[in-house]
Amino acid sequence: MKFSKIHSDLFIPDSLSNSEALSRTTHLGVGAHQDDLEFMALHGILECFQQADQWFSGVTCTDGAGSSRTGPYATVSDEEMKGVRMSEQRTAAVVGQYGFMAQLGFPSAEVKDSSKRSSLVDELEQILRASRPQFVYTHNPFDKHSTHIGVFLALREAILRLPEDNRPERLIGCEVWRCLDWIPDSLKVVQGLDRHPNLAAALNGVFDSQITGGKRYDLAVEGRRLANATFFDSHSTDQSTRVAYAVDLTQLILDESLTVEAFAAEMLESFRKEVGDLLASLS
Repeated sequence: MKFSKIHSDLFIPDSLSNSEALSRTTHLGVGAHQDDLEFMALHGILECFQQADQWFSGVTCTDGAGSSRTGPYATVSDEEMKGVRMSEQRTAAVVGQYGFMAQLGFPSAEVKDSSKRSSLVDELEQILRASRPQFVYTHNPFDKHSTHIGVFLALREAILRLPEDNRPERLIGCEVWRCLDWIPDSLKVVQGLDRHPNLAAALNGVFDSQITGGKRYDLAVEGRRLANATFFDSHSTDQSTRVAYAVDLTQLILDESLTVEAFAAEMLESFRKEVGDLLASLS
């Protein structure tokens, strides 16, 4: 397993060989930044936690240099922050019992630029071929963070390079920088997150450089999960205490002719129709 960036890292918490660690992966999370996996792909982490036959593994694509910082991290340089964030992500991998944790160390500018993204696509393809996960969690195409969209596009390109029978069974787009509560319920992927609430809190708290550094992601993510659980259905009691929403992106890795823009437009049209039909029925 060879990565191109100086700040790349492949970490295996239980010290298994690289090939064994990658090949045991059943659930793979691919995120832009350190902490994205823990905030958006908790469902996959919980599915695999303490399971002998299921393993969650993670890929973080960027180097963490552009993180916001105040308080005790206010004077930390970009180079120092890369090390801090890499260490935090390794700690999360230990806490969550990940099969492996790959940090690719790309600058965000390269991820966002389609003319400079090819190396990232190559490395994601390399990981996918070695791990062959059944389920992949990543950013959704409605996210408003451009680096997240760059990672999603790179991942889709990498998956489409694989033979069809080697592609993941399911590609799941998760919430981070935009909620997915607007998606019609018939199209939502509703992920109950009730198991191991202490694990979710521990994973959130690992990223002290962000929380103490000025962004209360831990509170925001927990608030979103609680709100999703309560506001999912107005006519029944809550079925879960914590819920994450996602969108099924599998069609985008089965049909190479389907553009992301067309997929997004179809989802938005479903939302427009749902709102329009309800208004019309009550007018």
